[in-house]
Amino acid sequence: MRLALAAAVLLLAGSALAQQPRPATCSRDLFQNDAAFRREQTRLSAVATADPATQCRAYREHVGYLQKARSVFATCQSGGERERNVAEMDAELANYRALIANRCGGR
Repeated sequence: MRLALAAAVLLLAGSALAQQPRPATCSRDLFQNDAAFRREQTRLSAVATADPATQCRAYREHVGYLQKARSVFATCQSGGERERNVAEMDAELANYRALIANRCGGR
């Protein structure tokens, strides 16, 4: 009986969280995310043949962008789109952290 009650409470709490309104800034934030993505792609392409220190600095800055983008997707999207975008950001974060660890001395 207690287990069923606890499960019902968790289900209701999860449902309430899922129905919380998104911040009013989400449209702007998602638009800025898209623009930042294009800038990041251009910047990373520009350092592809640069010296290692320049590349490492760009990789670290890209991790910062990915963290911010992940936060925007997690806050402003829902359903499958949110799940896909958050998972993609998590995968990219893992990839760039590994790249930094391997090529940049982990810093």
